[in-house]
Amino acid sequence: MNTQTTAMMERTPFLLPDVAATDTGFTKEELAGDIDGLQLGFQRVKIPSGGQVQFELPGEDPDNPDYSKTLEGVIVYSHNANSYWPAGEDYDDNTPPSCQSTDGKVGYGAPGGLCTDCPYNRYGSDTKGTGRGKACKNQRVIYLLRSGEAMPIQLSLSPTSITPYTQFVNAAFVARRRGICGSVVQIGLKKKNNGKDDYSVATFKRLYDFTGDELAQIRAYANSFKEQIELILEQRTENIEAEAGSGVEMEHPARVMPENEGHFEVGTEIDGGREELPL
Repeated sequence: MNTQTTAMMERTPFLLPDVAATDTGFTKEELAGDIDGLQLGFQRVKIPSGGQVQFELPGEDPDNPDYSKTLEGVIVYSHNANSYWPAGEDYDDNTPPSCQSTDGKVGYGAPGGLCTDCPYNRYGSDTKGTGRGKACKNQRVIYLLRSGEAMPIQLSLSPTSITPYTQFVNAAFVARRRGICGSVVQIGLKKKNNGKDDYSVATFKRLYDFTGDELAQIRAYANSFKEQIELILEQRTENIEAEAGSGVEMEHPARVMPENEGHFEVGTEIDGGREELPL
């Protein structure tokens, strides 16, 4: 009997939310109107600092949080996110970043623009640490649904935890051609040291797969949740853009053109396409 079969026999049932309640029949436009202008959120959990190996979970009493060495549940959705604070400022939840992106693709604020073009999103731009990292903080935001709960918790993976997460997803899901929401996973922590400071890195383990009716129910929940969170992210992006000013501030790094014997580039055409001048 393999490990997967043994885990299925020994595990307690995963208590799913009422899937029928997620299929309300309301359109995306109606739901978008309900959240217009609102800052909706989830219970947030972060990778701890200083090499700690337990998660701090928000509870009913903010002065007495709960602690847990591991988190277990279903990853119903995840997305990239970037945040940039200028030199001299630290990552701080109470200090809004100068530039932020809810999808890791387009940033709003200063400098703003395409994240792939941003000089602060390149290795070696970080002047606060070792100088090898990025000035822009890259994160992967995970929405983890735990057994018996109606809404997921939001776990923000730090830059050093993104690679372990990527490796886990590739091995546990992509290689098996299986959706991430089809399995229960366990997220833990381990302490590492960069030669100067201790820090914490997330660990990942697949516990078991859903099958049959359970799989159908969790897929329905994940699909419905994805629609809702995408609406929330769209609204949040609009709010960020409005706060940053009218439109995106495009500050691209200077482009160094190769030696090309005096030719120039306009858009994607060389020498403006060399169109003939009218007679």
